Amino acid sequence: MNTSFIRTVPVVLALALASIGVSAVAQTTAAPAAAAPAPATAEPSTTEKVKEAGKDAVDATKRTTKKAVNATERGTKKAWNATKRTTKKATNATKSVAAKTGDAVETAGHKTADGMRSAGKAIGEKVPGTAENEAAKK
Repeated sequence: MNTSFIRTVPVVLALALASIGVSAVAQTTAAPAAAAPAPATAEPSTTEKVKEAGKDAVDATKRTTKKAVNATERGTKKAWNATKRTTKKATNATKSVAAKTGDAVETAGHKTADGMRSAGKAIGEKVPGTAENEAAKK
């Protein structure tokens, strides 16, 4: 896994938990505020603060999620390319070994055939009436 992806996961979880906590605070503090008349000050109410904090948390979560998705896609692409390279190397190595094995088998076959011809010739020299026997007499 990409290290930037691993770093973003705790941030996403923290933001998600924070937004749940903000919602809980908003529910418990909104009831008493609704019963009392709104103050005539320019300061935003608790509900408005909570809404703004929730929007910020959602925006941060979206950004972090997008970064995590991009990191995952990059990591996936790197893994795919590495797999392709490794497969190509393994294929080439297998072809090379197969060619060497084929050469070794061919060489062994030729040596065996030569040995059999030599043995046949030696036997033919001892059997009367064969071309080898006649050639050996001369």
